[in-house]
Amino acid sequence: MTREDFIKYCRDIYGVVPDFPFDEDFETAVFRHFENKKWFALVMKVSRRKFGFDCDSPTDVVNLKLPTEMTGSFGTSDGVHPAYHMNKLHWISVILADAPDDAIKFLLNLSFEATLNFKKRK
Repeated sequence: MTREDFIKYCRDIYGVVPDFPFDEDFETAVFRHFENKKWFALVMKVSRRKFGFDCDSPTDVVNLKLPTEMTGSFGTSDGVHPAYHMNKLHWISVILADAPDDAIKFLLNLSFEATLNFKKRK
């Protein structure tokens, strides 16, 4: 799946478009719920070396939140890795070019559901 395909899928299925909350960074896209503003997906460019590959070429990666009991359920052969730059207990990173589209859609839906009713702690 390409970055553009991912963005289109989020728009078509969840009715959301990305926002770009980081100053001077117009590549890193955040997808959030309308109601609670919680992130359910973060798309960014990351060096493949960060995931154990022997090259520095950048690739599109999406970070997704999963229930903690599921974060270790997928292997790197599926394009799924421990989260880059986020809490590895709750988040995973999916290399869009390496993961099957149906796996990306499944994991995205899990992330969407996991963050849907999240309430802020006081």
